[in-house]
Amino acid sequence: MERRLTAIVVADVVGYARLLGEDEAGTLAALRERRKAVVEPLVKQHSGRVVKFLGDGVLIEFSSAVNAVAFALDLQRRMAEMNEPVAESRRIRLRVGINLGEVIGEGADIFGDGVNVASRIEALAEPGGIAISAKVHEEIAGKLEAKFADLGEQALKNIARPVRVYRLTTSAVALGTTPAKAPSPLISVAVLPFTNMSGDAGQEYFADGLTEDLITALAKSRHLHVLSRNATFEYRLFTESSG
Repeated sequence: MERRLTAIVVADVVGYARLLGEDEAGTLAALRERRKAVVEPLVKQHSGRVVKFLGDGVLIEFSSAVNAVAFALDLQRRMAEMNEPVAESRRIRLRVGINLGEVIGEGADIFGDGVNVASRIEALAEPGGIAISAKVHEEIAGKLEAKFADLGEQALKNIARPVRVYRLTTSAVALGTTPAKAPSPLISVAVLPFTNMSGDAGQEYFADGLTEDLITALAKSRHLHVLSRNATFEYRLFTESSG
């Protein structure tokens, strides 16, 4: 095991359960295509390393915070381009979170608080957007043409200290405009997973999809801090195991 300072990128697909429920084979094929045609080439172009793919997400590390953000900007722009000919309901959108922190390397994998913070920050990004920690913001200041909205200090789940977060959207970068500063503190909202009471296990995906649709819709508001799908589904796993 080794400790090192690195820029950690976490990306997750918005509405993944709904997309799978509507067209499982098509969604998985589209994700494989995006990984091969977009994610992996851009990671290589910006001198990063894919640590692992996590179902609907990916964990990547860079030795440079500037490279990490430049990668994320290119990733979201390319994803938007590929979504243009696709029906609105079938578009694959990502949330991206970036943190600069110490990690523990064990084999090809990385662990530690730096990874956890990046994962929590990702939940604060808008669909198709990027959220970064204050450490990343300091490193890239004056080095990239990008506009940020200061969300202030955020209390992140299972993170002992508040983390200052900045939200960046690809549309703001493309237009050269500055997003309006979000109110601070934000109102925190959690959409708990719906319970499938039909008795039909095959309808479980429908309940999960409804939960994700509500999370996605609420996350569009600049006035709300909406907990991510992973956070709320972890709550269900916890309650099921404890009850």
